[in-house]
Amino acid sequence: MSTTFSFIGKQIIIYCGTPSFLSGVCGGLLNTLVLLSLQTFRDSSCAFYLTIMSIFNIGQLFTGLFLRIMIALYDIDGTETSLFYCKFRLYLFHVCTAISLTCLCLATFDQYCSTCYRSHWQQFCNIELAQCLAIISNIIWSLHGIPFLVYFNHIQSPSTNTIFTQYRAFVIFLGLIGYLPITIATLFGLMAYYNVQ
Repeated sequence: MSTTFSFIGKQIIIYCGTPSFLSGVCGGLLNTLVLLSLQTFRDSSCAFYLTIMSIFNIGQLFTGLFLRIMIALYDIDGTETSLFYCKFRLYLFHVCTAISLTCLCLATFDQYCSTCYRSHWQQFCNIELAQCLAIISNIIWSLHGIPFLVYFNHIQSPSTNTIFTQYRAFVIFLGLIGYLPITIATLFGLMAYYNVQ
């Protein structure tokens, strides 16, 4: 029974994951190319956030989905042979996901500020501030991911840090890369829509 589920899981990863991966990478590359090539977008803080988001989305696809596809196709799982590789892959996936979602939130906030009728809020829409915020978020999320390198074990054992496991499950997955960015993006997107109306 478990071998049947394993086979079905591999087939889903191969036949659904491969087109998703290819279209995601192509879309991310095209987004990056368009946003970097046109002068109109190069001067826009929102386009800057979207460019960074597209780059980290590609990183997220490579560190997450691509490796799953390779495991399903060739049955070679580097995470089982190297604990460092397992930890570092998860670290990169976490950092790429967090930075991508942060840039999404910053882009929606930027759109809210640019559509706001108060000139004070419109001052937040500048490329210098966008670059500073992108650097700060990269540093914060890179440092925040360090516990993945230290505490993560792919095999649950008595030596596994239970505090980190609970923090990962409830704070990171549910809060920081779960409900919080969705709530922020939705809230500022609706407020920007209201401003345009």
